[in-house]
Amino acid sequence: MKNIHGILYFLLFLSFGISSCDENNEDCTETSWYQDADGDSLGNPDITIIACEQPTGYVSNSNDQDDTNADTITIIDVDPSHFLTDENDFTISIVDCTLSDGTSAMCYEIVTSVGPSDHEMGPWCPDNITDGADKGGIWLEGGEVYDVDGAFIENMANFYDDDTWRMYDADGNIYTTDTEEDCANAANPNVGAEYENFCVECLPSYVAGLSRTYLIPSTPVLLDSPESFGIMGPPGQGSDAPTTRGIAFNGIHFDAPAPTDAILGAYTLAPFDDAGGHINLAVGYHYHAATGLSKEIIQNDNHAPMIGYAMDGHAIFARLDSNGNEPDDLDSCRGHYDEVRGYHYHVDKAGSNNFINCMGGAYAIQ
Repeated sequence: MKNIHGILYFLLFLSFGISSCDENNEDCTETSWYQDADGDSLGNPDITIIACEQPTGYVSNSNDQDDTNADTITIIDVDPSHFLTDENDFTISIVDCTLSDGTSAMCYEIVTSVGPSDHEMGPWCPDNITDGADKGGIWLEGGEVYDVDGAFIENMANFYDDDTWRMYDADGNIYTTDTEEDCANAANPNVGAEYENFCVECLPSYVAGLSRTYLIPSTPVLLDSPESFGIMGPPGQGSDAPTTRGIAFNGIHFDAPAPTDAILGAYTLAPFDDAGGHINLAVGYHYHAATGLSKEIIQNDNHAPMIGYAMDGHAIFARLDSNGNEPDDLDSCRGHYDEVRGYHYHVDKAGSNNFINCMGGAYAIQ
């Protein structure tokens, strides 16, 4: 169904477009946005808005020659065979569910342990400032990925321009949490001063036996406007939407951005391993960056490889295609459409501490 606002714009201004930019805003860059009435991420060239920010229901391309027939768009069902399941620690079953748009649907219930089967976890913290990159993980800062080797630890005072940072003793040995109790205390939002200048390393043995359950629609439902992810905190505060962005084929979830400011503010460092993951005692091992170490499904047309599914059932792909290019028509959620893959997402760059920004489709609520 066409967006009523788009129809009014069309009747009043035909294809000339209108501007919503504030003339006094020097930072405003006017962009043409095209109505996407059928939700296929392709814009109608005849209905245009000129605005600084992307309006709801509009996209940056004008490639839709028929914006009225949503039945012609490609919809790709979730394929459970892509997941690296087994009979014990990782199972998938089909269940009835209700989606966030109020419709009844079928969902895949994914029950998985909190360890990947396709790569090793860790290491995270090096032992000494002489250690190389193979002894530590990575850190995400300012959009870049840094090796947490001994030199990185030694240079933190200069890196953050703060002489409080000194995470090693006179012999160069790095202060590292070495018990489950230390892991819990150092990861607490109210971390005490006794953990200042510690490298926080929570080990797989601390979460042995922990499992997680996820629901994703078996057939994704594209919405007229995107759904926001939930916020961290106790249930009932803020949105009830999931905070989890999606699930990799190995059953490990793509998490919300790590609270790096809080970690650094306590003068602690909680590195990620080379796969972009680390361990939280409540949720187990999880990812904060896509670095290419988990299972990928290569595409036949140079498109970026597929790496998992978002919580709305739409596929998630790596950021860059085989030629090293990022799509230039991504919407506010980091999604777009093509006839082969339907609506799908491309993750943010690894150093951004982010995967996707919102959900273009309905998510399972029960």
